[in-house]
Amino acid sequence: MDAEHLKRILIVDDESDVTELLDYKFRQAGYAVRTLNDPLRALGLARDFRPDLIILDVMMPELTGVQLLRMVRSDALLQDTPVILLTAKTETADKVKGLESGADDYVSKPFDVRELMLRAQALLRRAKSAAAKPSTRLAAGALLLDIERHEVSSQGKAVELTATEFKLLRLMLERKGRVQSREELLSDVWNYSPDLETRTVDTHVRRLREKLGPAGDVIETVRGVGYRVAG
Repeated sequence: MDAEHLKRILIVDDESDVTELLDYKFRQAGYAVRTLNDPLRALGLARDFRPDLIILDVMMPELTGVQLLRMVRSDALLQDTPVILLTAKTETADKVKGLESGADDYVSKPFDVRELMLRAQALLRRAKSAAAKPSTRLAAGALLLDIERHEVSSQGKAVELTATEFKLLRLMLERKGRVQSREELLSDVWNYSPDLETRTVDTHVRRLREKLGPAGDVIETVRGVGYRVAG
């Protein structure tokens, strides 16, 4: 397999013997690996390397694995990356804390390398399967629409929409970058009810923009034609 298509694993542990061992084993198994002993550099490297999996030691100086995990989960580029926590802590409360912070798995030291690799492979398979499913989230600028949950947020704040407004916004987001005429929108959103006029579309778009606040600017008016969500 070409190097650029290898699954990428980032390993962060302040013990160099651990990172050296895992680096060797994962490379031997056919992965692209980057290791770090300095947790303060981990987020920057992760953003550049874009790993498919991150393995974090919990007990590190200056920045713990759990703190780093929270930073990963709040980063738009990395938030969906599977993470395994690696630690000498074995208390149930510590495991719960790690999992509540967004860890996908938890392996206690001393660990069996084969077990860790099997857990890593399982997470990578699960992530691949999830990526193969069509996304249920649509976004544009600071606007996010979750089809499955039937939720909309603007700049991180929930927005209450009517069923028609939700349908209208979803349709335009799904066709992002393409101009939608008023007639097309009437047909696809309102099924061309005979008592409706093209002004109906204008009224709903205006209300939609008002509810979305500054994020509503992504809905552009194309003079003489209709509307478009900026691509």
